[in-house]
Amino acid sequence: MRKIVLILVSLILIQLTSCDNSTYAQPSQTPVPEGLEVAEAMETKLHDLEQQTIQQFEQLAPSVVYVTNLAVRRVGFSRDVTSIPQGTGSGFIWDKNGTIITNFHVVNGAQDVEVTLADGSVWKAKPVGFEPEKDLAVIAIDAPADKLKPIPVGRSAGLKVGQHVMAIGNPFGFDHTLTTGIISGLDREIRSPTQRPIQGVIQTDAAINPGNSGGPLLDSSGRLIGMNTAIYSPSGAYAGIGFAVPVDHISRSVPEILEHGKVTKPGLGVTVASPTIARRLKLEGLLILDIVPRGPAEKAGLRSTSRTRFGEVRLGDVILRIDDSPMKNVDDLYRFLDLKKVGDKVTVEFLREGKTEQAEVTLERVN
Repeated sequence: MRKIVLILVSLILIQLTSCDNSTYAQPSQTPVPEGLEVAEAMETKLHDLEQQTIQQFEQLAPSVVYVTNLAVRRVGFSRDVTSIPQGTGSGFIWDKNGTIITNFHVVNGAQDVEVTLADGSVWKAKPVGFEPEKDLAVIAIDAPADKLKPIPVGRSAGLKVGQHVMAIGNPFGFDHTLTTGIISGLDREIRSPTQRPIQGVIQTDAAINPGNSGGPLLDSSGRLIGMNTAIYSPSGAYAGIGFAVPVDHISRSVPEILEHGKVTKPGLGVTVASPTIARRLKLEGLLILDIVPRGPAEKAGLRSTSRTRFGEVRLGDVILRIDDSPMKNVDDLYRFLDLKKVGDKVTVEFLREGKTEQAEVTLERVN
C-alpha cells in the first residue's frame, strides 16, 4: 500500500512539472508582432539624430559666450561705486585674438562689458567697433588663445526654407541653452536700433528669447549662418518667429571694423525731409533739406532747401529715382545704398521747379 501511494505521488509531481514547463515556455514561441522591426529601426534612426545634435552642441557650446552690460552706480551716500548689470545677451568667438561678435543693442550704453566663457571665467571686454544700422557690435577680450574656440563660419547665400537650424544662447540668464527648428522664411526686413531697415534677414522658428540676442544661428552641420537679433512677439517672449542677421553681411563687416573701427558707408551727402513733411507738401519723392558741403550731391549740382533774402522758403530738389529704383521714402534710399559701395556712380533723377532733370553722382564715404 505504501508503495502504491508513493507511485501516485510521483506521477502527480511529474504532471505538475510538465504543466509548469509548458506554461513558461509559451511566450518565447509567440510570433513577433507585425511592424515591430520597423518601429525598432525608427527608434535607432531617431537616436542617431539625437546623438548628432548632442555632439554638435558639445563641440559648439565653448564658442558661445555670455555678455553682461554693466552700469556704474554709486553705493548709497558713500564715494564707493560698483558695477550693476543692466542687461545680458549672448555672443560668439570670432578668432583666437579674443574678438567677440554680439548685437549692438546688447552692449549699447554700457559703461563696462563682461564676457563669460564656457569654462566660467569672466573677462573685461573693450569695444572695437560697431555697425548700429545692422545691430552689429565687435568687442574684444584679452584671454589666452587656448581658452578661445572660434565658431565655424558658414554662408547665408543659398539657404533654403525648411533647412534645420540650431540656436545657442543664454535666454533669461540660463547659459548655453540649445533650441532647434527650421528656417521658416528668408529675405525678411526688420528695424535696427537706429530704425534703419535691415534687409535679407533670416526668419526661424527655433525658440529665441530675451538673452539669446547676439548668439549664433547654426545650420545642421554646425556652421554659423546668422546672428540672432530680434523676435516678433507682442508679449516680448517667444512666439514662434525669430530673426537673424545673415552671416555673409557679418563676414564683410567684421574685417572692416577690426581695421577701421567702423564700416564704411556710401552716401549722397544729403539730408532728406521726413515723410510727414513730404505728405504735407504733397511731394512724391525725397525732398533735399540740406547738402553736405563739398559732398557728392553738391559736386553734382543738386540743390538743398533754402530761404530767399525775403525770407521765403525755396524748396530743394526732389529725388524721384536713383538708377532704376523709385525713391518714395527714406527707406528706399537706405535699401538702395546698402547694395552699393564707395566710388560707385549713380544716376539721380530729380524734380526742380516743376521740371525733371538728371545728374550723375559718385557715392562717397559718409560717417
